[in-house]
Amino acid sequence: MGLNVIDAKMFSRMFLAGAKNLEQKKEWINELNVFPVPDGDTGTNMSMTIMSAAKEVAAIGKPDMASLAKAISTGSLRGARGNSGVILSQLFRGFAKVIKEYDEINVAIFASACDKAVETAYKAVMKPKEGTILTVAKGAAKRANDLAMAGEKDLEVFIGEVIKEAETVLAQTPDMLPVLKQAGVVDSGGQGLVEVLKGGYDAFLGKEIDLSFSAETAPKTGAMPSSIEAQANAEIKFCYCTQFLIMLNKPFNIKQEMDFKDYLSSIGDSIVVVADDEIVKVHVHTNDPGLAMQKALRYGSLTTIIIENMRLERDEKVTDMMEKQMQSAELPDRSAAAGNAEKVSEHKETGFIAVSIGEGMNEIFRSLGVDYIIEGGQTMNPSTEDMLNAIDKINADNIFIFPNNKNIILAANQAKQLTTDKNIIVIPTKTVPQGITAIINYVPDVSIEENEAVMTEEVQRVATGQVTYAVRDTMIDNKEIHQGDFMGIGDKGILAVGTDLHEVAFNMVKEMMAEEYELISIYYGDIIKEEQAQKLADMVQAEFDSCDVELQFGGQPIYSYIISAE
Repeated sequence: MGLNVIDAKMFSRMFLAGAKNLEQKKEWINELNVFPVPDGDTGTNMSMTIMSAAKEVAAIGKPDMASLAKAISTGSLRGARGNSGVILSQLFRGFAKVIKEYDEINVAIFASACDKAVETAYKAVMKPKEGTILTVAKGAAKRANDLAMAGEKDLEVFIGEVIKEAETVLAQTPDMLPVLKQAGVVDSGGQGLVEVLKGGYDAFLGKEIDLSFSAETAPKTGAMPSSIEAQANAEIKFCYCTQFLIMLNKPFNIKQEMDFKDYLSSIGDSIVVVADDEIVKVHVHTNDPGLAMQKALRYGSLTTIIIENMRLERDEKVTDMMEKQMQSAELPDRSAAAGNAEKVSEHKETGFIAVSIGEGMNEIFRSLGVDYIIEGGQTMNPSTEDMLNAIDKINADNIFIFPNNKNIILAANQAKQLTTDKNIIVIPTKTVPQGITAIINYVPDVSIEENEAVMTEEVQRVATGQVTYAVRDTMIDNKEIHQGDFMGIGDKGILAVGTDLHEVAFNMVKEMMAEEYELISIYYGDIIKEEQAQKLADMVQAEFDSCDVELQFGGQPIYSYIISAE
């Protein structure tokens, strides 16, 4: 006779086994990265995310379902790294919301938890893309509900069938995303989720599994961005930046929250609605703040109302920029190399956090006034907790974060949602050059909202190319790539491939260029000599004699050159 319920002790073992299986398969999952770069990191990011939760689960002496749910949700939320890790944490968070109400899990509860997991994860992504971990999770959840509706009670049969469906959907991901088919791989995030499920199932079946977690999962050098993107509307189409808090009469349900967001979308943009049991924080750009507030009054009373006329502020032309100085050079723990102060003691209105790596890159950000540099980016994605720790170090009312990698934007936004005592503004910078451009365009004399709009607009004008080498043979963007080849990777794909590093870099620049560009910045990496970089700069200057060409030491690993045009 099959088992019909899972108690807290069994579920704890299943979660730890899922974490262990993912941790053991992380390098293989890394190799599924579409781009054959030496820093594919989906497996590492997902592993570090789940291991953060596993550490908290393993520390519970006598688990019950509520304590497990809290440990899984909180641990994965704070430990989330990269897009794949953030999405995985949201799947766990949704699943935990359901199981925390029960002492045991049966098929119906499991299916309901799968539904909530998918709903929560999709909600966290601005523009969900099918053919990813989201699609695999959705397929598994649908199968779970179909089985529950059919009256299945046996959890061994149920979980086995759910995993089979997840594998079936995973195998179909190349048909949903052409880039996967061309590279000859399935979605790496979806594969990671399948490994979590399979590990948990092995524990359920009673297989012998080593569940010790004595050593922390070491981060692998690497972080090629994935395809999920977070974009902001750069134009000021609506006049009034409107912010207020709703003191709820009763908790927001999901339908009310979605209806409210839909209504705000009909009268404005730049919408942020963050709700808990008692309060809702609202931000919207609209031409009629009264309509937004009238709608909000249906849910409770309003407080902390701020309305600013952005159009009047925008009329003041940006004519001056201020270069800020660091207030201290005392170095804390693992961020010492980045030159961070232990804590900025003097209170100020605005602070800055940038994700960066490389001695030269870090120095550039410091010279532009960045208060705290998180080591990471192309070689390691910082976690949500890394972001929260940096936020805590800065004594400022408003803090701008420059993720400088599209695979870090979700973690930065998650840190924003978890911060209640400071106003966090995430500028969706996808490359280090975009981050440099963003902070250069900061003007102290205008509002936070105006600065956010200008920064977001300006970073869209920056084209970036990065040169690294291939770690396997593949075909991408109709370019045949062999292991050891150099690749010039642009914002939307591979621009140049070849066996000569500097020829590839030069050809990449030619592919990047547009008529309106006036400045080309070349940042050379830690293994490139200055005289080599200077020769490349001379070649670029000769080819584009109407542009200014700047050469700077970046010191970044993995990428021999990072080059921007704007």
